[in-house]
Amino acid sequence: MYDLIIIGGGPAGVAASVYAARKRLKTLFLTVEFGGQSTVSETIFNWIGTPEIGGAELGSNLKKHAEYYKGEYLDIHEGYKVTKLEKVRNTIKATTEDGKNWEGKTALIASGSGRRKLQALNADVYENKGITYCASCDGPLFADQDVVVIGGGNAAFESAAQLLAYCKSVTLLHRSDSFKADEITVEKVLANSKMKAIKNVEVLEVKGDKFVNAIVYKDRTSGEITELPTTGIFVEIGQIPNTDFIKGTIELDAFGKIPVDPRTQMTKIPGIWSAGDCTDGKYHQNNIATGDAVKALEDLYIYIHQNS
Repeated sequence: MYDLIIIGGGPAGVAASVYAARKRLKTLFLTVEFGGQSTVSETIFNWIGTPEIGGAELGSNLKKHAEYYKGEYLDIHEGYKVTKLEKVRNTIKATTEDGKNWEGKTALIASGSGRRKLQALNADVYENKGITYCASCDGPLFADQDVVVIGGGNAAFESAAQLLAYCKSVTLLHRSDSFKADEITVEKVLANSKMKAIKNVEVLEVKGDKFVNAIVYKDRTSGEITELPTTGIFVEIGQIPNTDFIKGTIELDAFGKIPVDPRTQMTKIPGIWSAGDCTDGKYHQNNIATGDAVKALEDLYIYIHQNS
């Protein structure tokens, strides 16, 4: 019986493992791999304390930090995918893909999410070669260039706002005839002379050589096809939380995310906390995920000792 089961090897899961080990909680760490979504980024500029770091290096550093505490209080099992998490009486039970069952007094879900991918010809070919899913991480690489943002929600407009600070121009392409983002945000971003938005379009193809050099889209009303030169395509069409294994145990929101109390990160099920991109938190960044995980650890540490 473990004090804590941590699920997920991104910044949130690793932060939780470090704090759990230091608090001498007998902890089981289950993850498919270390690093989270940022491992696909060529360079990350907003990891606090490090001016710039490669995504693969960040993943490696996270793994090293967790393994530093491996031993008496921390068991690490990499390559293990959790297929089910449930609470039976006062015990949290995790089942992994190989059929093994693990038990703990508490659990922290830090399983993250995956970006909804751009569905267009050659989009898969140019991932990390001009197509990116993180303006905060990769935006500075496109300084003084003409870039495209795909999406119409707050995330898309927030990304556009960031890119306007250093890009030559930003063109936002949206499939619907109306934006989902807050009106105030839309008005503020579109007021920038370097910004342009085109609604009601279907992205058909990404073109390029070694890197992206154009995007092709169709006007959904007229059928007119346009080839727009660009060197960077920032995709903000939503995330898919990795929460299938918790369905039936925790009631998820309409987007499949885990509702948490923002003060403590506890879910609606006593004994289960969550942090990072799999939660219904308003903002998702590496630094926010680590902070939320630490917050959860402080709270569950008290919970364990009050219920021992």
